[in-house]
Amino acid sequence: MTSTRVLVLNSGSSSVKYQLLDMRDSSRLAVGLVERIGEETSRLKHTPLVGDGAERERTGPIADHEAALKAVAEELAADGLGLDSPELAAIGHRVVHGGKHFTQPTVIDDVVLAEIERLIPVAPLHNPANLTGIRTAQALRPDLPQIAVFDTAFHTTMPESAARYAIDVETADQHRVRRYGFHGTSHAYVSRATAKLLGKAPEDVNVIVLHLGNGASASAVRGGRCVDTSMGLTPLEGLVMGTRSGDLDPAVIFHLARVGGLSIDEIDALLNKKSGLIGLCGDNDMREIRRRIDEGDERAKLAFDIYIHRLKKYIGAYYAVLGRVDAVAFTAGVGENAAPVRAAAVAGLEELGLAVDADLNTVRGDEPRLISPEYARVKVAVVPTDEELEIATQTYALARKNG
Repeated sequence: MTSTRVLVLNSGSSSVKYQLLDMRDSSRLAVGLVERIGEETSRLKHTPLVGDGAERERTGPIADHEAALKAVAEELAADGLGLDSPELAAIGHRVVHGGKHFTQPTVIDDVVLAEIERLIPVAPLHNPANLTGIRTAQALRPDLPQIAVFDTAFHTTMPESAARYAIDVETADQHRVRRYGFHGTSHAYVSRATAKLLGKAPEDVNVIVLHLGNGASASAVRGGRCVDTSMGLTPLEGLVMGTRSGDLDPAVIFHLARVGGLSIDEIDALLNKKSGLIGLCGDNDMREIRRRIDEGDERAKLAFDIYIHRLKKYIGAYYAVLGRVDAVAFTAGVGENAAPVRAAAVAGLEELGLAVDADLNTVRGDEPRLISPEYARVKVAVVPTDEELEIATQTYALARKNG
């Protein structure tokens, strides 16, 4: 029997998202989420996409990631999709930080695990959880290929002129301080899907990808390779986000410490969890912000304007980096669903060849689509991202290559 199934695991500090896919046609067989791991109120939501497709939910304490994955295995087995199935080819793990070393999906062994662990100081919230998920899955299926797909890998093609900060080189190298970028699986998927939408090969297309969710990032993709991206050493740099500040004068940190008396941990929490849209207006949901704007809320309007101003600056900057732009692609929760954001982001950029058709922009759909008028020199697209499919595709390709 040919093994064509891939289980994709995205392990967070207190959650596990998962999808089981059949790579013969990239169809989903089951999806689910385990949340609040380690609490009395843990919950597992599982939806089989075979059979009746009815969502199931179980609540009650799930002590740790091992218990969580065992519960996931039980749910899959109940649908005839168990982890012991000979049809399961591999397990693909989302790993947030791969540093400079990991430029491709990688079969996980002890050396790879050690390197992911060494990167914990630059990804303290994500890599430990990713490691826990990997080790738990290894214990459940030690015979199965476990493959890491790194958020940072797509951005390792950036030239040193884009990846390095202008600080002392020896200090930077000693502490691994450079721009790594994140959301790489999304940027990779969307840039290729945009090229397909234009009827061209990825190597013939220059795309600005705008991944706009609660976390947000932009990338400049030339001929299928990332040449710049907005996030840096951590996901804090770049665009205005739901709770993150994005770009900031570094001296603000010194000022808050010296004048405001804030500790490093307090500043960290401020910039990552209490800034961005929620810091500006108290909401990080773009739908709620737009509702407040419609009611005349000036604070919400200012937050939106700051968000758009930063976004427009990056579009212009990456236009300059690429020299020629074939398309600007909006993706992720806000990018795919917030028509006012898309319209505002390109408004006034007609001289750069950018425009949005008002009617096309309001159309909703699950398929990639153009929202620019036919005359526009640069196409504007909405391309729903599919990070799980990207992880599964890369995982399956490597598993097959290795036999």
